[in-house]
Amino acid sequence: METAKFIFGLNIKFLRNRAKLSQEELAEILGITRAKLNSWENATVKSPLPEDYMKVSDHFSITIDNLLRLELSKLGELNLRKLEGGQDVYIRGGTLRVLSISVDGKNRENVEVVPIRAKAGYLAGFGDPEYISTLDKLHIPFLPEKGTFRIFQIEGNSMLPIVDGSHIIARYVQDWSTLNADSPCIVISAQHGLVFKNVTIEKDGNLLLRSLNNEYEPYRTPIEEIGELWSFYGYISYKMPQADDLGFISSTLMEIRNHLIK
Repeated sequence: METAKFIFGLNIKFLRNRAKLSQEELAEILGITRAKLNSWENATVKSPLPEDYMKVSDHFSITIDNLLRLELSKLGELNLRKLEGGQDVYIRGGTLRVLSISVDGKNRENVEVVPIRAKAGYLAGFGDPEYISTLDKLHIPFLPEKGTFRIFQIEGNSMLPIVDGSHIIARYVQDWSTLNADSPCIVISAQHGLVFKNVTIEKDGNLLLRSLNNEYEPYRTPIEEIGELWSFYGYISYKMPQADDLGFISSTLMEIRNHLIK
């Protein structure tokens, strides 16, 4: 209980500062004294009452379990917004789930399309059902029945031979620990935005992101900065490849396929 009490105190102080509230202001909102709030933040109280936990949980939209178990300051803003939206965020992504989906008249999941022009909006609203409802939608009959799919348009030449402007068909990754090394994924992160890279989850808690185009250096990003991972399923391109690119495209797609079926 000592550890939980310590984390609870850290989290209240972090959430209060994040909301730009003084101790006096938050105490008034919660209907408690400033001295009581101060004792929580400094972990000097023996144990808050259950109703006290509920007051904090209700105000900040964070579950009591997460208030006691997770050091919220280390999660990053994207994951904090997920928690506030009702999604559990245990760092490996094992309990993450897509809540913001839409269905057609036959109760089949739509495939939302995220074009380049919508990237900024998607980064801010990927957990918001109202935002997701504004995206263009398709039903693609040849996709597997299991899984949630989305289409992301990519830009740049870091993943050649998949060219600038291609649309990546990707499946949502529920449990990040299931990814093979160098799995091609759409990565949603606070630091780098929306990118298409080969992803390796490293033991030190970082993601190694590597381009297919060797002119681009690989880089690392902390796993707590990741909002979503979508694994490559296929792609749509409107540019005819040059003859000398066909062999490279074939070998690259075979390499991707091998990673996916390991």
